[in-house]
Amino acid sequence: MKLLNGKELSEFIKERQAKQVRSLRQGYDTQPKLAIVQCKDDPIINTYVRLKKAYGADIGIEVDVHNINQSQISQLLENLNSDSSVHGIIVQLPLADSSKTDEVVNLVSADKDVDALGENAAFDPATPMAIMWLLSGYNVELNGRHILLIGRGKLVGAPLEKMLLNSGYDVEVVDRSVDDLAAHTINADIIITATGSPGILSPNMIKHGAVVVDAGVASESGKTVGDLHESVYERDDLTITPTKGGVGPLTVCALFDNVIRAARLKVDPR
Repeated sequence: MKLLNGKELSEFIKERQAKQVRSLRQGYDTQPKLAIVQCKDDPIINTYVRLKKAYGADIGIEVDVHNINQSQISQLLENLNSDSSVHGIIVQLPLADSSKTDEVVNLVSADKDVDALGENAAFDPATPMAIMWLLSGYNVELNGRHILLIGRGKLVGAPLEKMLLNSGYDVEVVDRSVDDLAAHTINADIIITATGSPGILSPNMIKHGAVVVDAGVASESGKTVGDLHESVYERDDLTITPTKGGVGPLTVCALFDNVIRAARLKVDPR
């Protein structure tokens, strides 16, 4: 088994980003700042917000967290959009009322939408970027290989599908409710799954020598788990993300790459 260790790659990226932040402060007197807007108290969300705050502190980016009622979000986003000291804004999903998601994320200014959830965002979305970085970092060849993407969610599946198709790769997309999921997975050279359905992929559903990227996130018995059944890790022929430290660390890296880029574009738009 070969592990796609995102945590390992993230350390190299973090070092580069810290230098970029220092350069912005020293060369342009600019302190990059990220604002996170959170409307729901949830263990998984809280964990992600803590990770982002810690990462920002490590590379020198200020991270402000705004815990508010969803009814206040429009006014807050208007204020953050007009605040020149804020370079990036995240609306932490899911919202308390998820039916308003599209409406809310499109309130974020395109040049501050570092999660790239709005229709006109100026950046690439973080998790798809992270997946592409991970595959590239471990020299996984995508040309000439059949890629199966499981899940069409707003955060991962839909933007990643667009990214892969725009690059000309052979991509098949299904969602978790497809009839006979195994009939699709068993023929894939590369599987990228992002359904949030614990254990949806079992060992007998994956072809010999496949590459498997688990970007699914769910909570089960108080633990954060992915889409792969734990028995998948008993196979030694796969190239696979670990149970922890796969896509997640690089997603945070990609997000902060967008914040740094947003800050730089304000002072040097070339």
